Amino acid sequence: MENPFKQIDRPLKEVPPELKSKVMSDIAMAKLIMELAALFSYNIGDIIETVINNRKKN
Repeated sequence: MENPFKQIDRPLKEVPPELKSKVMSDIAMAKLIMELAALFSYNIGDIIETVINNRKKN
């Protein structure tokens, strides 16, 4: 079995442009979904902090 750490020193290989564009498109879509999920989800930590601060004031 070959040592996989020996491949670290080798130069990187060029990726075909169509594969690179597909991967970049997939990454952009994943980032968009993550941003939309953050937009429509609750920030539980912020909610708890707000409730605690409001209780201390009253």
